[in-house]
Amino acid sequence: MKKIKLVTLLCTCVAVFLLLTGCADNNNDKTAKSGEENSEAENQPSEYGITINEKDVVFTDSRGEEVTISKNPKRVIVLQNSLLEIWDQAGGTVIGRVDESEDKVVENAMSAETVGKIGSPSLEKILSLKPDLVIIAGSYSAQREMIPALEQSDIQVISLENNLLEDYYKTMRIFTAITEREDLYESHVSQVQKKVDGIVAKAPMDKNYKIVILFATAKNLTVRNSDTMVGEMLKDLNTVNISDAADSTSDTKTFSMEKIIQEDPDFIFVQTMGSDIEKIEEQLKSDFEDNPAWASLTAVKEDRYIILPKDLYLYKPNQRYPEAYEGLAKILYPEVFK
Repeated sequence: MKKIKLVTLLCTCVAVFLLLTGCADNNNDKTAKSGEENSEAENQPSEYGITINEKDVVFTDSRGEEVTISKNPKRVIVLQNSLLEIWDQAGGTVIGRVDESEDKVVENAMSAETVGKIGSPSLEKILSLKPDLVIIAGSYSAQREMIPALEQSDIQVISLENNLLEDYYKTMRIFTAITEREDLYESHVSQVQKKVDGIVAKAPMDKNYKIVILFATAKNLTVRNSDTMVGEMLKDLNTVNISDAADSTSDTKTFSMEKIIQEDPDFIFVQTMGSDIEKIEEQLKSDFEDNPAWASLTAVKEDRYIILPKDLYLYKPNQRYPEAYEGLAKILYPEVFK
């Protein structure tokens, strides 16, 4: 009898042990699985292929290279005011900036050290400030050429191009991820996107106005197609850019007066770059306005020859994109956008 009780007790103990072991294994499996799921969730790309991890942000910059940037860098230099403006809006601060036009000032960064001009920043000055992050404008060769020296000094580098509306959205996503200010991303981008989409939706689709964009400096005059900032906005507003048909892979083209006369655009938009307005006006006059056929153009006869303000249409409008879109919409469709 005692043997039977002993065997029963032993069986019970074994059963309890197996049950407890099974529960523990099951819990361990759940914990491991949960950890794997959290790890997978952390490494999932968000908008624009950006992966936001606990301590860093991973994305592909304008070089086509994947970069990993630590969150909340303390010593940052930004080498373009349009990018600096977005960094500021994302809650970032800087110790260095370039000396750019007074037409594009970022007030919160005015006390930062200047490290040269946008087209010729000083590598020596940048290194002397001991930054942990340098944000460069990838369209400038002098800035791109500094990247190897910066990386060899263990300085993180981001190369960006902020040319079109989508670039603004992506840049704001990257910067707010780095500064951990998701609230600013939602407030800035959602508001801009909602307003821009609303303006574009109201633009008539049956007018098909022909337009040309002249880009004037004191030295030359070219035209811009729809792959440019103003060109994109005008295309979104349902216009036809006559320079899009030109045989060139560049977004900036030499376009003859004869071609403009032949196409007879409904609107002529002029972007100006440079501080010497008188020389720019002389360039416009010699290249176009002195031509006897100029006065015969529809755009000129109907007073649709518009010189665009720099603050919205030369420099990147960033959070002012809705204002820029609306400004063009009012010119094109005054009967709709009053």
